[in-house]
This record gives sequence, C-alpha cells and structure tokens, in this order.
Amino acid sequence: MANDAPPRWDRRMQQRLARGEAAALGELYDRFASLVHHLAHRVMEDEDAADRITREVFTYVWENPDAYDPKQGSLRSWIATLAHRQAVHRLRSRTAEEAEDGGGGGGGGGCDEAAIEERIRDASVAARADYIVTSMPAPLRAALELAYFDRRDYRQAAAALGVTEDEARRRLRLGLQLLSTAYVPPPRTMAPPGYGRSL
Repeated sequence: MANDAPPRWDRRMQQRLARGEAAALGELYDRFASLVHHLAHRVMEDEDAADRITREVFTYVWENPDAYDPKQGSLRSWIATLAHRQAVHRLRSRTAEEAEDGGGGGGGGGCDEAAIEERIRDASVAARADYIVTSMPAPLRAALELAYFDRRDYRQAAAALGVTEDEARRRLRLGLQLLSTAYVPPPRTMAPPGYGRSL
C-alpha cells in the first residue's frame, strides 16, 4: 500500500530533503498530499483553507527537514501531526477573528466554542484511526476493509481471504480492538504546551 513506508525510506527521504532535492519534495507530496488535505479539510470544512494548509505543511517540511525525528515515529505520522496542528491553529485563529468581528454580543459564543472543540476532537479521532488502519498488519487491514467497505460478514471475509471462519473472526476482532483505541476521551486538564500552535 502506498501509505506504508519502511523506516529506511523515511530516513532516506529526510536526507534527500536536507540536500535540497526538489524531486524528493515532489515524491513526498505525491505520497502524502491527499492525507494532509483530508486532515485539514476535516478540521476546517473549507476547501480553500485545506489547500492553503497543505501548501504550508509541505513548505515547512521542505524548509525544516531536520525537524523530523525518526525515533519519534514515521514520516507519515509526523506530516499528519503537522497538518492537524496547523489546521487546529487556523481554525482557532479564524474563530477568534470572527468573534472579534461579530462584537461578541449575545450568548452564543460558548456554544460555538464547544462546537469547534468537538470538531477538533472528531478530526483528531479520524487522524488516529487513519494512522492505526494504515499501520496495522496487512491481514487485519484486509479483513476490516472487506467488512467495512464491501459489507461482508466474517464468513464472506473468510472465503475472500482464503482463511478459516475462525481466523477471519480473529482478524476482525483484533482489527476492531486496535481501531477502538483511536478514541481517547478529552482530557479534563489544559492542553499541553504547544498544542495547536502554528508551524
């Protein structure tokens, strides 16, 4: 699958970017632009804003390839985190500007803020789910894709995968257990330093 990249590929890509290889940026863009755009659009719900954030993220990666630390995770995960943070920052900035322009009169501000935070949480869950699905072992991912996209039950999935029904059930159960970890209840404390900060 195109989204899967071995750690060696990540390190090589980082080195190529550090050398200023424009072809490396093009390859990285081809591989991850749709992910960045999707995450940004999910937060912003605005095509133009998602396009702008996509450009900003890849500009940042091009100018700061050494900011990526392979010990902290995959290049894909780092780029997804950059996209999510930039989108959250943009959404909060836009919301603050709209509140200033509106004069802040009336009692709807708190409700709008709650809706914004819920949208950010939903986008975070979607980003984590995407990462979990793309990084899970291929047999689990294949079983989930058959169940979710093709609407097949475990018997049909077993036949399509050429495995026993018990094995298909096991794969689906494990895949769903992994996927269920995408939702993390919102913390009751303040956000960590730097959360939602601009690139």
